[in-house]
Amino acid sequence: MRISIFGMGYVGAVTAGCLAREGHEVWGVDPNPTKVDLINSGQPPIVEEGVAELIEAAVSGGRLRAFTDPGPAIESTEISMVCVGTPSQSNGSLSLEYVRHVCEQIGAHLRDKDDYHVVVCRSTVLPGTMESIVIPTLEAASGKTAGEGFGVCNNPEFLREGTAVRDFYSPPKTVIGSSDPRSAEIVAGLYASLDAPLVSTDLRTAEMAKYADNVWHALKVCFANELGNICKGSGVDSHAVMDVFFKDEKLNLSKAYLTPGFAFGGSCLPKDVRALVYRGRALDLETPVLGAIMSSNWQQIERAADLIIQAGSRKVSVLGFSFKGGTDDLRESPMIEVIERLIGKGYDLRVYDANVNLSNLIGANREYLLDHVPHISSIMVPSMKEALDHGDTIVIGNYSPEFESVGQLLSAEQTVVDLVRIDSLRDAAGDYEGICW
Repeated sequence: MRISIFGMGYVGAVTAGCLAREGHEVWGVDPNPTKVDLINSGQPPIVEEGVAELIEAAVSGGRLRAFTDPGPAIESTEISMVCVGTPSQSNGSLSLEYVRHVCEQIGAHLRDKDDYHVVVCRSTVLPGTMESIVIPTLEAASGKTAGEGFGVCNNPEFLREGTAVRDFYSPPKTVIGSSDPRSAEIVAGLYASLDAPLVSTDLRTAEMAKYADNVWHALKVCFANELGNICKGSGVDSHAVMDVFFKDEKLNLSKAYLTPGFAFGGSCLPKDVRALVYRGRALDLETPVLGAIMSSNWQQIERAADLIIQAGSRKVSVLGFSFKGGTDDLRESPMIEVIERLIGKGYDLRVYDANVNLSNLIGANREYLLDHVPHISSIMVPSMKEALDHGDTIVIGNYSPEFESVGQLLSAEQTVVDLVRIDSLRDAAGDYEGICW
């Protein structure tokens, strides 16, 4: 394919060199004449392993050239990639000045171009930017409509400095958010030779995917460092601890615990988080990430209660109130916290959980129910039907297979507040609200 790349910085130069190596014809565009001259002389404008060899080979092979004027590049290509910077401003927001300017340039040259052209944003932008900035700017400058006169895609890069070339050829995934299927198919062709999952999605999901990755990486660094500081203060080799941690690829290094939803609870996680944070304080260590975990978890409990209150009815039924589905453990159940808050505000509640039956509870669970939350036993009902018959607002507090049928039993007047995400309820309920979706 013939590709113009706007911005010959880190992402743009790596992308240009790698695509040229794949046999594509690449036109680099940058307002900085020094960068343009370097590329045209076969030299890289950045320092990155492997890029110098790629640029030299691409230029000598006639597959890469660079310009300060965007006109020839846009007129000669089928795809334009936006790889300009989106630097932070003083308040933390992104500066989209360069993205907007490049889109104005591309749009102006698309006005008189008859061939279908796809504009691909590789720059890191927050969700909604394609719809609020990129597309309107291109449409205004070109006089054409996205999806008809030209295509638009968001194609975030997952390149790490120092290993960018290897990351390009061996990515964890390729993500393409698009305005239309035709554009997505064209851009997907650029990566046909790569052995990586191809994810075709909407524009906002693609935009947010990059942030999910980078913020998770940042969180992991801080988690490991805070844990390491506590290890050192406790006379423990932090690397030895993490070597044990890495062995678990079922829970620790996996998608486990990473699905957005309700708060955590139970007899282990809250207790252990508090104990480790206390140890950090005892060692005179600041652990802001670890210290924020319980506060963040409480915010999710507050969010759930607020959603129920906003539903507007004082007759509420809760399906599932143990700390997670498939257990009768009520200790530190986040749903118990929500129920107690609603009782305190005078709500008329019924609660049902097939796993929680007072006559069958023994040991710590029975003691917890009778000694700590005895008022909840008085509002427990023995069947899901009885709970559904009572409530105007139905709360899904944890998962049970029997809750999959709830949508068939609801009336149009009932509202569902789903803390689990049972997809069959989204269309069946008269009014539906998910906690994170």
